[in-house]
Amino acid sequence: MAETVVAATDVTVRFGGLVAVDHVSLEVARGELLGIIGPNGAGKTTFFHALSGVVRPTSGRLVVAGDDLTGRPAHVFARHGVARTFQTPRVFRDMTAEANVRFGLEFAGRGRPAGRDAFADARSILDFLGIGAAAGVPAGELTPARQRLLEIGMALGARPRVLLLDEVAAGLTEAEVESTAALIRRVRDELGIAVVWIEHAVRVLMRFVERVVVLHQGRKLADGTPGAVAADRDVVEAYLGEAVI
Repeated sequence: MAETVVAATDVTVRFGGLVAVDHVSLEVARGELLGIIGPNGAGKTTFFHALSGVVRPTSGRLVVAGDDLTGRPAHVFARHGVARTFQTPRVFRDMTAEANVRFGLEFAGRGRPAGRDAFADARSILDFLGIGAAAGVPAGELTPARQRLLEIGMALGARPRVLLLDEVAAGLTEAEVESTAALIRRVRDELGIAVVWIEHAVRVLMRFVERVVVLHQGRKLADGTPGAVAADRDVVEAYLGEAVI
């Protein structure tokens, strides 16, 4: 059985009287490619915030690589190998693309052991992402699609065990979405990193991931293969509306 890199047990996140995440349990195995889908307001991003230490769960337990990190700050999660992107790319706009990735390597990644096929430097990460030619370009001058790739590069610089991707296809053209999805598969296949991917481009996600979790009104509605989830009557009624694969 593959090593569990992240385990969430009965994680609940409340904001006053609002329950954004309601007793969600999830285990992510080393090298797994997992998608999370659900309607707006389902609690997907809030769950990511909890998994990465951005938000402290109201209750429940979070274990990363065997260490209980419940309630610990985000930098501790990063040090244990959890890296993430955000719905709106968070890059240093006045710094070059290469400097952005170097920041990830020198700060978040410096205390992490090099895994298989680890990148030697920032330029090698940019080359892997297909944007090596933009190494000297200020991040703020890159297209939105390239800024999303750059943020993935910053996350890869942290040498993660698990990469959390939040809506990386948002605002991209159909061709860019396909290209990004193929890149996500390469990250898992070539680097051995577990990937958890939130996405509204459901049809694309279903074709590239191996397992899908559905969140609805803060609760986990389904967890299984793309085929099984797409055929789940509760999922179809609550979210999909029709078969997607």
